[in-house]
Amino acid sequence: MSRIQISNLTFSYPGSSKDIFKDVTFQMDTDWKLGFIGRNGRGKTTFMKLLTGELIDYSGNINHNVLFDYFPVAITDRSAAVIDLIETHCPQVMQWEIEREFSLLNLSDDLLGRSFETLSGGEACKVQLIMLFLNQNHFLLIDEPTNHLDREGRAVVSRYLNQKKGFILVSHDRHFLDDCVDHILSINRMNIEIVQGNFSSWQHNKALQDQFEYRQNVKLKREITTLTVAQKRTKNWSDKVESSKIGDHAIDRGAIGAQSARMMKRSKSIERRINRSIEEKESLLKNIESADPLELFPQLYRSEKLLELSDVFLSYAGKPILQGVTFTLRAGERVAISGANGSGKTSLLKLLSGHIKPESGAYHMPNDLLISYVSQKTDDLCGSLKDYAENNQISESLLKSMLSKLDFDALQFERPLDQLSEGQKKKVLLARSICERAHVYLWDEPLNFVDVISRIQLEEMILKSMPTMIFIEHDRTFTDSVATRVVHLTPQVSK
Repeated sequence: MSRIQISNLTFSYPGSSKDIFKDVTFQMDTDWKLGFIGRNGRGKTTFMKLLTGELIDYSGNINHNVLFDYFPVAITDRSAAVIDLIETHCPQVMQWEIEREFSLLNLSDDLLGRSFETLSGGEACKVQLIMLFLNQNHFLLIDEPTNHLDREGRAVVSRYLNQKKGFILVSHDRHFLDDCVDHILSINRMNIEIVQGNFSSWQHNKALQDQFEYRQNVKLKREITTLTVAQKRTKNWSDKVESSKIGDHAIDRGAIGAQSARMMKRSKSIERRINRSIEEKESLLKNIESADPLELFPQLYRSEKLLELSDVFLSYAGKPILQGVTFTLRAGERVAISGANGSGKTSLLKLLSGHIKPESGAYHMPNDLLISYVSQKTDDLCGSLKDYAENNQISESLLKSMLSKLDFDALQFERPLDQLSEGQKKKVLLARSICERAHVYLWDEPLNFVDVISRIQLEEMILKSMPTMIFIEHDRTFTDSVATRVVHLTPQVSK
């Protein structure tokens, strides 16, 4: 075990007036399993680049004697066989070690002879994790591995990580973090902190700390008000006594002057107490996340039955994707579409949104039904936020208001959309959908790359406004919280 020591770290990108980190100091052990959390844009990826030396223009000190490996692995030849990639990345590895790791991640040994480009997203994720953990004595920086994993895949990977040690894991999936970390590394509004425990224990303690600061803040406000009134009254008395020294009525100017001095001294003492209280108050509420509630205003449709599918069939390149899919969507339902990768979940949402048509079977949707669709991908985002609002016929000010609640600042509003982080891009898609008054909301993996605080905001919004919704989401906590029922799809096998 060794330590990574961060001392007085300050960093900002060239040309930016805003510090990403300022005077950050903490240390961590390389045996820890750290969950790395923080709102989108706070600098999680930047911090890991500072650790690895990819970014070097900073002040302060980063001291360690650690070798780092980063997920996702940079695969230069995607046509290479999996076994060749593993042996190149881990030249000392033994065959039995590879077989052991494959077994832990429920992977078939048949994958070893396949080219990397033929792997599914979940298989590729697991293979890359194996490549990293087979390198002994490396400290791993694992950046959002769950985005290509279905619910079952996340459970398998979390059990795998729980048996390992020595990594920083960036993930916004609360259940996933709870299952595989023993410390939380949190980028807050004003600092970075490390606490022992999983996400749930961190969240509980954070809530207690926030409540304490709120109570202290209220108490200090009252104290400052009381002291300010007392100081003003004492100063007025002092001034009145001092003025009584002037004129024929003054009997003992020395006694009056002494009394005035005592009152002035008391006034100064009260002023010092006020200043101390103000300083103490200003040190509070620094790290309380501002998470104003989101507001969604779904439209009600004139009938209860909104969508209906009966024995729907769909294929791609001769391979069945959906077969025999039958269900009805009624007003007020929030249906979670579940199933393993490749079971046709995204294809179903594209069909429901009108992007594709079924090859057979019945699909009924009223012509005047308004649907708001959030794609899984953000590749098409480009141009300015203003143009995006105009192209989607929504209010720019309303869109910015929603994004502000999702932790966007004024500088991010001016950036081209294709230069935003993946989490920020997804928030743009979600904010646009929230601004649309629809009868049905179709969201395809809306939480990919989206931070924990924003996930909680979205949960609370849905539970309050109760929209009619069909969604795909592998975040177990979110799905269990908002879904009224689950439709499970199974992968189709070509005959």
